[in-house]
Amino acid sequence: MLRHIFSFLIISSSFIFLACGESGNTPAEMPDSIGNANITQVEASASTQGFTFQVTISSPDEGCNQYADWWEVINENGDLLYRRILAHSHVDEQPFTRSGGPVEISESQKVWIRAHMNNSGYGGTTLFGSVTDGFETVEMPDGFASDLENEAPLPDGCAF
Repeated sequence: MLRHIFSFLIISSSFIFLACGESGNTPAEMPDSIGNANITQVEASASTQGFTFQVTISSPDEGCNQYADWWEVINENGDLLYRRILAHSHVDEQPFTRSGGPVEISESQKVWIRAHMNNSGYGGTTLFGSVTDGFETVEMPDGFASDLENEAPLPDGCAF
């Protein structure tokens, strides 16, 4: 009888561990990222004039009233290198991946990748790195390149 109880406890504990681990979010990431557009993955491939980026975003899209409206590539000085406008919400496609470019950088140049919500701005999970070294989640300094929110190109509406 004790062996059955012990087995049940091990199986139950394993299930709880797996269920909690599936989200991929650490407790430190959760409070700041709720309600924001979060970059979850970045891949880059060489193109004729730089690099094409494949950026995966997880966002709490609800339709045109709340959606991730762009992702962007920023250099270490806070200059906008590229912005990929997202023309519609992704309510039923989460997370979603969109490509963009070319981004004219060297493969060793360090850049920030971040996303923007139409109604709450910046604030989600950002990735930092280079094509050579890869990209990792790094907290962007408060207020870093916040003036880019008003810099062109900007969305001209939401399709759906």
